[in-house]
Amino acid sequence: MLVYQDLLSGDELLSDSFPYKELENGVLWEVEGKWVVQGPVDVDIGANPSAEGGEDEGVDDSAVKVVDIVDTFRLQEQPPFDKKSFVAYIKKYIKNLTAVLEPEKADEFKKGVEGATKFLLSKLKDLQFFVGESMKDDATVVFAYYKDGATNPTFLYFSHGLKEIKC
Repeated sequence: MLVYQDLLSGDELLSDSFPYKELENGVLWEVEGKWVVQGPVDVDIGANPSAEGGEDEGVDDSAVKVVDIVDTFRLQEQPPFDKKSFVAYIKKYIKNLTAVLEPEKADEFKKGVEGATKFLLSKLKDLQFFVGESMKDDATVVFAYYKDGATNPTFLYFSHGLKEIKC
């Protein structure tokens, strides 16, 4: 199994259990999330409690719907960015990330990040923002949005901000 860690915070953000598609010349990875139910599940075994003299015991139903990626990697939702704060974040992120990338990867990232930023800016009002469980300010932000008519969210990752770890 492969796990992808944030290069800046060390938080686990993704694994190979969630296939990705490259966007914007490979600078962004697009991953489909799914809503899943966690907790107790009501299993109907065909018994009729009233015919058997028992009352429905009112099982504590604490089942909740969660997004698989958010739950699996304990992503923490952040307040939305406006255009000005988003651009400021991206500039700081580019500086921080290129400082830890190998020169060849840093050049590749710098060439493609402008197109990726324009893509993200075009969706800014529809995006949700997440960071890893450490909630570090300068960490990689994971973006999520719903495609037209979709019931499940789509997540976007900066591929250069992820480090592949074999488990």
